[in-house]
Amino acid sequence: MISISTIQKYCDGLIKQFDTIPAKRKQILNKLAHYIAHKTKENKPVNLIYICTHNSRRSVFGQIWGHVAAKYYKVNNVHTYSGGTEATAFNINAINALKRLGFIVKTINGGENPVYHVIFDQAEKPIACFSKVYDHSANPRKEFVAIMTCGDAEENCPFIPGAELKIATTYDDPKAFDNTPLQEVQYDERCHQIALETLYVFSRL
Repeated sequence: MISISTIQKYCDGLIKQFDTIPAKRKQILNKLAHYIAHKTKENKPVNLIYICTHNSRRSVFGQIWGHVAAKYYKVNNVHTYSGGTEATAFNINAINALKRLGFIVKTINGGENPVYHVIFDQAEKPIACFSKVYDHSANPRKEFVAIMTCGDAEENCPFIPGAELKIATTYDDPKAFDNTPLQEVQYDERCHQIALETLYVFSRL
């Protein structure tokens, strides 16, 4: 159960907005829901790896919201990860977007690519987030679904070794608005979209 009230209320509001998701988009999301439902029916772990180029924004949003959505709908044995075609760092603008929603984000170690703990429920283990390539040792190497969150990664990685399924749920990159007056609005919008669609997926189980 989600214990931070602001995030709980945010999710409560999002589930009333599923009708804003276009029908063609729902067709893609339903494929992911079907995969998860099949795994849970067989009592097998559900491993979701969200992938974009730099593993700094959209894929980390996916990792976090996948975890939150599973807890919100009380779907057990779901494990979420993220990765990129190259490693950079979890972007500060993405971190700030999460903080604006009420997530607690703690820096565990410093350096050019810090590890962060993202907390949405004090009773749950924090979500460890840092930039990495998708086949990093922290991620599963087999029996997972690869969720492509950006067009570049989708185009450059037509095959993901070990993936049982590859689904393209690509999103516009908020990076395009870095250091502009629309920066916060665009990061909040992308976080909202990924949260909405991820909650929709788990609502279909």
